[in-house]
This record gives sequence, structure tokens and C-alpha cells, in this order.
Amino acid sequence: MSTETLLTRVGRLDDRSAPTRPLPLGRPRLPGWAAPVIGATSAVSATATGLLLGWSTAGITVLAVLLFAVALPLASRLAEGPRAARDRLVTVLVWSALGVALVPLVSLTVTVVHDGIGVVDAQFLTYSMRNVVGEGGGIYHAIMGTLLVTLAAALLSVPVGLLSAIYLVEYAGGSRAARVLSFLVDVMTGIPSIVAGLFAYAVLVLFFGEGVRMGLGGSLALSVLMVPIVVRSCEEMLRLVPHDLREASYALGVPQWRTVLKVVLPTALPGIITGVMLAVARVVGETAPLLIVAGSTDSLNLDLFSERMMTLPVFIYSSFTQPGVPAEYGVDRAWGAALVLIVIVVALNVLARLLGRLVSRRSGR
Repeated sequence: MSTETLLTRVGRLDDRSAPTRPLPLGRPRLPGWAAPVIGATSAVSATATGLLLGWSTAGITVLAVLLFAVALPLASRLAEGPRAARDRLVTVLVWSALGVALVPLVSLTVTVVHDGIGVVDAQFLTYSMRNVVGEGGGIYHAIMGTLLVTLAAALLSVPVGLLSAIYLVEYAGGSRAARVLSFLVDVMTGIPSIVAGLFAYAVLVLFFGEGVRMGLGGSLALSVLMVPIVVRSCEEMLRLVPHDLREASYALGVPQWRTVLKVVLPTALPGIITGVMLAVARVVGETAPLLIVAGSTDSLNLDLFSERMMTLPVFIYSSFTQPGVPAEYGVDRAWGAALVLIVIVVALNVLARLLGRLVSRRSGR
């Protein structure tokens, strides 16, 4: 018998003795209806317990989440094993943390909309508080003041922040100057807003004397708060630009400044626009620095370099602390101004997303 024939017979024998049952490729899994059923059971049990003990809705909700966080991993451990049980436990904790984070946001939004929607109308948006006592008046002067102060702050801070980010990414490298500048930017990020207001007031006193109040001071204070945000956001966007694009430009003999201007900045422009708009949305609601340097007034003032200028955050503060007679009118105006301010912030965030997508689509990146 040849060796080839012997090997053929041995192979056939192995094939006959091989198991015909397929090997399992995965562990058992809980059915899709298990999690909803466990959740419903936990909710019913928590509701019954809370009603018997006289708990509030918040207490019942917390108990239901705790029961679900215990019951689902336990069922998963019995059916799927310890690894899947740990995975489901972490998933429940993550979703619970998200729910906890959303509670104050949703509560704040609902409260502001509920208390402010009845005040906002055409008169409220187009009239000022000049010579208004009691009912009536509006926030037109505060809206215009907020827009002017914030626009001037952006004009002051965006060039400084963008050029600083370009220096850190394109020129400084890992030098000592870059490390010192990055440290100072981090320190500026944590500066309290009232300190920025005091700094702006000290600068204005040098030129205009004691007791100065003007919109330009508010813009200067807000720019101090905006610069570190702009630097960090622009720096991250510039670092995302691939080095291959820079090297290709250098290989063609293009100088560094022109590479930054024609290659790096257009590539990072969508992210830079988004970062700048988010920085503007961050500072548009600051109150303390504007109280110090911009002041408060009941009349419309469109001159940043002269007299006091009202802004929406200061108007809200003044309406609550000095509501007038009767007091309910002042409080209602404060809620209406708060709703308008939130709408402006949301609009700025949406505009940042839309501009980023539009620029990215046009540039093909």
C-alpha cells in the first residue's frame, strides 16, 4: 500500500469521526423585551413603594433607577455571564448620568419659557424703559447694547486669539515661550469674570478718569474672557490640519507665512468659525464685568465710547433687584429678557454649526 493511499484512508476516517454538531459562536443573550419589562417592573415597584411612604416624584424616580440598575445586571449575569452583566451595569450608569445632566437643563428651559413667553411681544422687543413706571416698556435698548458690546468684544479678541494660536502651532513649536504662553492662556481661562471687569475699569480710568462707564469698557472686559477660549479652539483646529499639506507646500517652495495663509487657515476655517461663535455665545451672558464698566441705563445708547450702555444680563439683574412698583412687572420683564437672552445664545450656537458646515462644504473638506 502506497503512502498516498494510506493518507487518503486516514483522512476519510478523520472525517467520519469529526462531530457534525456546529460549535456555538456566542453566549446566550437576553431577549429584546427583557430590558423594557424589567424597567416597567422597576417603575411600578418604585411607584407603589413611593406612594405608600409618601415620597415625592424625584424620590420615586431615583428608586426606580436603582431597582433597574440592580435587576438588569442580575438578570444578565444569570443568562449571559459576568462580563455582559458588567457591560449592562455601566450602560445603565451612563444613561442615568445623562438623565441627571438633562434634568437641570430641561427644568431651566421649561421655567424660563413658561414665565417669559407671556411677556415677549412686539412692544417688549421694540421699546426701551425710558420714562416707564410700572407696566409697559421693553428691552430694545438692552438688546442693542448686548449686540454692540459683544460685537466689539469679538473684534478685539478674535484677531488676538487667532494670531496667538497660529504662533503656538506654526512657529513656537515646543519652545519655552510656547509653554509659558500656553500656561498663561490656561490661567486666563479660569479668571473670574468680575476680575476681568475690574481690569477693564482700571484701563479706562487711565484714559478717562474715575467713575467712567461706557460700552467700550464692557467690550474690553468680555474680550479678556474671550481670548483664551478663542486661542484654545483655534489651536486645536490648526493642529488637526495634516502635516502632509504643509510639507507639500514647502516642497513647492512656498514660504511658511504663505503656507499658513493659503493652506492651513482655509483647511481649519470651519472649525475656527465654530470655535469663535461658541466663544461669543459663552460671554454674551456675562453680568459682573458689565455691571462694573458698562453700567445701567433705561435709554437707548448706540455709542460705545460715550455714557452708560444697558445689556440684557444687567437688565435682568436690575429688574430682579430693583423691580419697581408694583414689583411683579419688573420680575415679569426679567423673565422675558432671560428668554430673549437664551434665544440669542441658542441662535449663536445654531449659526456656528451652520456656518461651519457651509464653509466645509464649499471648501470640499
